[in-house]
Amino acid sequence: MKGLLEALRFDAQGLIPTIAQRFDTGEVLMLAWMNAESVRETLETGLVCYWSRSRGKLWRKGESSGQVQRLVELRLDCDGDTILLQVEQTGVACHTGRTSCFFTAWRGGALVELSAPVVAPETLYGTAAPPGVP
Repeated sequence: MKGLLEALRFDAQGLIPTIAQRFDTGEVLMLAWMNAESVRETLETGLVCYWSRSRGKLWRKGESSGQVQRLVELRLDCDGDTILLQVEQTGVACHTGRTSCFFTAWRGGALVELSAPVVAPETLYGTAAPPGVP
């Protein structure tokens, strides 16, 4: 693990952008941030852990919603400044209740919503958004 952590180029805040992608379909699910501790925990447990910038603490994907991500493979880009996690996603990835956070497209000069929520955020979190997310 030491070799991996040395290969990663964290920013001045000790963070690295991380893309989560479904391992079986290639669908891009979300972008989040990791620090060295969350990388370590993810590799040790096989369950994806991020760093929540809004909460200022580790964020274990699915701890509030049950929508966990199991790590299939961790990849880094050519510069070592971005991580790609190929994951097995349980349920939805987005706090809005959609399968992916990338559900809006710019088409024909307007923003178009590509998918509706699969599950209401209230069902996932008991509120309209998870704790710490506006």
